[in-house]
Amino acid sequence: MKDNSNNISEELLETIERYLNDSLSSIELKDFERLLDIDEDFKAQVDDVKTMLFGIETQSLKEQLDDFHKEMPQTDVQKKIVSQKVRFLNYSKIAAAAAIIIAVGSIWFFSGSPNEKLYTKHFKPDPGLPTTMSSTDNFDFYDAMVNYKHADYDLAIEKWRVLSESQPENDTLNYFIGAAYLANKDADKAIPFLERATASEDDFAFLNDAYYYLGLAYLKEGNIELAKEQLNLSNTDSAKEILSKLTD
Repeated sequence: MKDNSNNISEELLETIERYLNDSLSSIELKDFERLLDIDEDFKAQVDDVKTMLFGIETQSLKEQLDDFHKEMPQTDVQKKIVSQKVRFLNYSKIAAAAAIIIAVGSIWFFSGSPNEKLYTKHFKPDPGLPTTMSSTDNFDFYDAMVNYKHADYDLAIEKWRVLSESQPENDTLNYFIGAAYLANKDADKAIPFLERATASEDDFAFLNDAYYYLGLAYLKEGNIELAKEQLNLSNTDSAKEILSKLTD
């Protein structure tokens, strides 16, 4: 794969980092994700940065970033020329993509049902758990978590499903398998696993999130009554916001 990371301005790199860290505003996130959909070069740049930043989530992140900055031209004149050139190339590309967004915006806005728009607006994959690879405890679980956080949902599901065969009632496994299926745009397969997670009689740490994602899964499937039922059981702000829209 072609390495595009050295062609990314510092400002754009920071924006991509904020996207990967779930710290963009809702408006920024919408524009960013629509740009990903229509600009293959931009998507490739994001993928390169994602690979560089996440890796296996070790100290190599800092080393890679240090190497990246060391490879930049050293003289002030060179820095200025490269900075202007990179900014021009990237902003020209973004400006062109923005024009396409404006052109198709009205089509996007009027397409799809209100509930589908509501789902799209509020759904974001669960960010997952820190991958404490230094520990040998639950190595297989966290190994799959690395795949999940790389958005390699198929492989994460495959690994977690193997674990669930011997631990079918494990709430955490059921929750993340369901979350992975939903992130993989497969709400129908997500629902049974999320239902098992919400059926827990123990003090399950992700219970509110499980209710929320189960409600979203039902919303995506068009089952509004079950969506409302599950969202009502979640105390998350997003669940309350969706409910207010569903009852308007």
